Parts: sequence; C-alpha cells; structure tokens
Amino acid sequence: MSASRRRLGRWGCVVVLLLLAAVCCAAPVSNAISAYVTLKTGAQEDGGIAEGGSAADIPPRMQTAYKKAVQQVGKHVPKCRGMRWPLLAGIAKVESNHAIGRTIATNGDITPKIYGVLLNGSGQGGNTTALTDTDNGRWDGTSSAERAVGPFQFLPSTWEGVGKDANGDKTADPHNADDAALGAAIYLCGNGRDLTKRSQLKAAIFQYNRSQEYVANVLGWIDQYTAAAKNPDLKNVTGRVRTVLDAALSQRGVPYSWGGGNANGKSTGICCSPSGKSGVGIKGFDCSGLAQYAYARVGISLPRVAAAQAGVGKRIPAGLGTSALKAGDLVFYANAPGRDATIYHVGIYVGGGKMVNAPRPGTVVRLDSVNAMSGFAGGARLL
Repeated sequence: MSASRRRLGRWGCVVVLLLLAAVCCAAPVSNAISAYVTLKTGAQEDGGIAEGGSAADIPPRMQTAYKKAVQQVGKHVPKCRGMRWPLLAGIAKVESNHAIGRTIATNGDITPKIYGVLLNGSGQGGNTTALTDTDNGRWDGTSSAERAVGPFQFLPSTWEGVGKDANGDKTADPHNADDAALGAAIYLCGNGRDLTKRSQLKAAIFQYNRSQEYVANVLGWIDQYTAAAKNPDLKNVTGRVRTVLDAALSQRGVPYSWGGGNANGKSTGICCSPSGKSGVGIKGFDCSGLAQYAYARVGISLPRVAAAQAGVGKRIPAGLGTSALKAGDLVFYANAPGRDATIYHVGIYVGGGKMVNAPRPGTVVRLDSVNAMSGFAGGARLL
C-alpha cells in the first residue's frame, strides 16, 4: 500500500491582531505509515462534503467509482456487510488524495498513472525495505523492485489477489478508478466482514496498512464523509434558529474566499492568508464571513473575526464537550483552547455532530463533522 501524507495547515479568517491570527482553518494531521516502509510525501489536501452526499473535494468520476464498487462488491464477497462509499473515500483520500491532479477518463482510466516510491531499500523517501518484483513491471512500470500503484496504492502482489474488472473492459487494472475501487472494497471486506461494526472496520483498515496511525487517519476521513453525507434533520428546529441554519446551508458549494463574505452575502476576499492564499478574485465566504451572513438574517450583527465572535452571546465552555452544543450555536476552534485570543475558526452547529463549515482556501462551504477541525474551543449561544 502507499505511505504517508502529512499536512498541518493554519489559515485565517482575516486580520492579524497583535500577531495572533483569527485563523480559518486547519486540516487534520495525516500520518499514515506503510505496512512495509515509512515514507513521507508531499502536502495532503483536505476532504469534506458539500451537501447530500456529494463530495465537494472528490472528483465526480472518482466518487462514481466508489459508489459503483459498493454496488458490485456483493458479487465477489457475498457475506460482506456495511460497505459504503465513505469507507473507500477515506482510503483513497489518504492514499492518493482521490487522484486529484490527474485526468480521469470516462471509462475510469487515470493518467498520468500514480506510482509510489520504488521499494528497493535505497532509503529514498524513507524506503528502507526492499520488495522483490512480482509483476515484471506490468503494473508498476519496473522489474527492478515493487512499488504501489493507482489511486488506492496497491502493491502488484496484493492486486493479483483482489483485482477485478469493474468497468467491463475485461481487464482488472489498478490504474483504473472503477477497478481499483472495487479491489479496495473486496480487500476491506475480507472473507465477509461486517463493516458496520467499528471493531471490524478498524481491522479491515489495519489489514490494508498495518499502522494504528494509518487506521486513525483513515477513520477520521471516513467519519467526516459519513457525518456530512446526509442533510441535517431540521424538522424540530424552528423560529430564528431555523432561519440562521437555512441561510448557512443555502451557501453550500460557494467557494471559500480569504476575507470574503459579510452580512450582505458572499463577496470577493483579500490577500493573503498565512499560507499565501489570496481571496482576491474569489467571490465567496471565509468562516467568520459566513457566520456574519447567517446571523444577519435574524438581525444579529457579529464582529468580523472568529475570536471576537466568541465574545457574543452565552459562552459554552469547551470542557462541556460538543454534546453541549445546540442547533444554531457558533462552534469555535483555537490554537490554544482556553485562550479565546487564539481562536482561528468558527462554524455553525446544525445538530447531530455536524456544522456548516467554510474550512480553508481551495474548498467550499459545506457540511462537516464538528471533529473536522482541531482544537475545539467551545461555542456561543446567540439565540
């Protein structure tokens, strides 16, 4: 399988105050360790779901492959239970970032092909374990050693046991999105796991890559995709709270813009975030701009930055946990929880462990798990 991708990000809503940015937003740490070698690679982009099960940051053709695999896996592992597309998305997120940056053809073929580090024991990229070639270069392009291939980063030797034709071209190709997703589903299902059981899901992921860090990383993405895959249940939410949530939810899919958005709606942003991302020319929202817009619908004026917004309404201490949040609450995240001056992000809680979130540059407004951001710093109840 593939090796790790690590990213620690901090982006701000806008404005640096006394050298402390009110930052929107931080990506979860990714640190998957290969079953064979420890490899460190480039930055990992974030994941999340915009609305109703459509993943904003997953190429549509890849998500189609994940869903198709769910439909087909029962033919190959009839006793498997609980396979669903967020499980495959969690694996593919860590292994290849959903093949983002590649061209994915209508038939699922991915170009250029995705290759892992050559596992020849050279030490390059953390590679210290040599694996003898098993496919004569058929899948990994070299007969000198093995390397992981495709969006799910299968070793050729593993692919020989799980590879199936999913797109009807009579070839089981790990470089094809459909075939690779089905192979991953078969591998996770084993001899017939019940993946609705957390213990069996963990065992399946651990088998995929024998590292507890990898398991925790993949589970984090699975939980984020799962939490956001359904529209929130707002049938018991009424009045001004419902107005706020409807306003926030109506902006799903709108681009993140550094410094963008205000009480009147989306707007172009400014330059530049701590990571150098500019909102100039991007009409949308950052985290605090979205909060301003949603609450303005019920006549509540909020300060511009997340740290200042924490001072409005009834403060909900972080020590009470996320279970203390109610629909309509602002939910905060800080670099140093307990110190409101370090709050870098704000979301709008909708209930059920989910929030409307404008996470960071390069994403869109979407539903996320409240655990999608690091440094939970409590909330504020304005209604």
